[in-house]
Amino acid sequence: MVDIREFVVSDESAGLRLDKFLVGVLPNFSRSEIQRFTIYRNGASAKFSDKVKPSDKIKIEVPEHHTDVAMDNISDELDLDIIYEDEDIIVVNKPRGVVMYPAAGNKTGTLVQNILSYTHLSSLGGETRPGVVHRLDKDTSGIVVLAKSDRAYRELIKIFSVHDLTRKYVAFVWGVPNWTGADITGNIARSSRNRQKMTMVKSGGKPAHTVVDVLNVWPRTGVSEFRCTLMTGRTHQIRVHLSAHGFPVLCDPVYGRASSRLGSVRNPELLDFLKEHHGQMLHAQILEFNHPITGQKMHFKTELPDDMLELKAILDS
Repeated sequence: MVDIREFVVSDESAGLRLDKFLVGVLPNFSRSEIQRFTIYRNGASAKFSDKVKPSDKIKIEVPEHHTDVAMDNISDELDLDIIYEDEDIIVVNKPRGVVMYPAAGNKTGTLVQNILSYTHLSSLGGETRPGVVHRLDKDTSGIVVLAKSDRAYRELIKIFSVHDLTRKYVAFVWGVPNWTGADITGNIARSSRNRQKMTMVKSGGKPAHTVVDVLNVWPRTGVSEFRCTLMTGRTHQIRVHLSAHGFPVLCDPVYGRASSRLGSVRNPELLDFLKEHHGQMLHAQILEFNHPITGQKMHFKTELPDDMLELKAILDS
């Protein structure tokens, strides 16, 4: 169903370009969204470069948003762990092994599909990514926020684009540092040799900054527990930064360098865990941001997932 909206140009708005006028009267839509709408001026098709005149009648046809997410084969094994929900946002604790949204090779059982089987999401993220404003890798667990309303989606996109939020992760890594905290900076780009991987580069790419604090060390096994605070949000940022600096995340099949590390493990219980477990030991534990609609300070924190607690128990034994 098409949403019809009509406006009459006031004397104060006379002389504005049509697109600028529309941005003013449609504050909940971006300029790029408005340029996809059908616009009439005084009953005739209009150009966005036209200058509006007093008493011009502007008619706008806003198409209904739709998604192209298949709703069959919803996973019966995924019980949504909803941390917070209102009419604008939903905050979920994503399990390890669950893909965020449908893509090649992962058409069903995704987090988005399971949320849609429970409630609605804004479709502004795209036909297969409704409401998605940020993502976690399939094998990274932890907190994600999705937009339920279009207005919340637009505001959350702004928040994440300028990184006006706090995102803290817990990682179990190979190596024991001789420091208690570090700032890791370095541009990240897609690898020219393997397009599925990211890598640090001396030139080009996108700037990336990760703040690392040491939470625990187990010198006998050569393993540490880090808290990583994202100051930017690049693809695979924590995994790439830590691996490049000699502290790859445990059980990371892409950046973890397991083949060169497992030979040094003498604890049989730890060795069995590392060999049998799938998915990097990385968890998005803390997320803080101002609510996109109310402006209220939101703070969310989750406990470590069972597999990371199991690993910690083995390390402590």
